[in-house]
Amino acid sequence: MDYRLDEIDRRIVYELMRDARNTSAPEIAEQVNVSPGTIRNRIGQLEEHGIIQGYAASVDFERAGGRLTNLYMCNAPISERESLAREVSAIPGVINVRELMTGRRNLHVLAVGEDTEDLRRISRAISRLGIDIEDEDLVQTETTSPYDSFGPDEDRPAAGATDFISLAGDASVVDVTVEPDAPIAGRTLAEAGGSGILDDGALVIAIERGERTLTPHGQTTVRADDVVSVLVRGGDPEAALSAFVADEADA
Repeated sequence: MDYRLDEIDRRIVYELMRDARNTSAPEIAEQVNVSPGTIRNRIGQLEEHGIIQGYAASVDFERAGGRLTNLYMCNAPISERESLAREVSAIPGVINVRELMTGRRNLHVLAVGEDTEDLRRISRAISRLGIDIEDEDLVQTETTSPYDSFGPDEDRPAAGATDFISLAGDASVVDVTVEPDAPIAGRTLAEAGGSGILDDGALVIAIERGERTLTPHGQTTVRADDVVSVLVRGGDPEAALSAFVADEADA
C-alpha cells in the first residue's frame, strides 16, 4: 500500500535532503510545531516504506588523493537493463548506476578511478558485459539541492519563476519569462527603474531572447517572452518579480 506524504513528511524529506548530517529531529520538530518523537517516528516510517533509502556522503574525490570521477553514458538492451545495472554496480570503482526509460543512453554509470588507466579498466569491464559505451566524460563538479516543493513557503519559487537559485547572504537568482501584459514589457531598464516598476532590490543580469543572450544595460528594452535572469537581494522575490508578470486584477 502506498504511503501518502503529508506536510510534516514533506518537510522532513526536504530538511534531510538539504543537510542530513547536521539536521536533528528537534530542529525539524521546532519548524513544523510537533514533538521530536513524532519526527523520529515519521523518519522511521519513511525509511520503512522505502521513501528515504539512505543517507549518502558527498565526497570530493579529486581532493581525496587526486582521483578522477567519470560518467559513462551507455546503451543496454531494454529487456536486460535492470540485470545489467546490478552487474555494472558490482564493478570495482563504480559508485552509482542510473537506469533511464529512454531507448538510447539508458544507463548512466558514475565511477571513480585512481588514474586514466584505472578508468580504462572500468570501461573494459562495462564493455565485457555487452553494454555499449556511447559517450563518457570526466565530472568536474556536482551540485544537489533539496526538492523545493517540499520546503517552507519562503523557499519556494516565486509566481512566474521558471528557475530559482538561493545564494548566500539572503540573495537569489530567478529566471522569469516576461508576460505580454507585464508592467515592464516594452520599457527600458532605466525607465522601469526610474518609474518604480523595477524593485530597487532587483538587478537584471541577463536576458535570453530567442537564441541570443543579451548583456543588459540601462537602455535595453525588455520585451514580452524574454527570459530574464534577476538577482534579488533581500526582501520578497515575488514582489521583486511583479514587474515581469501580468497583474491578475487586469487580466
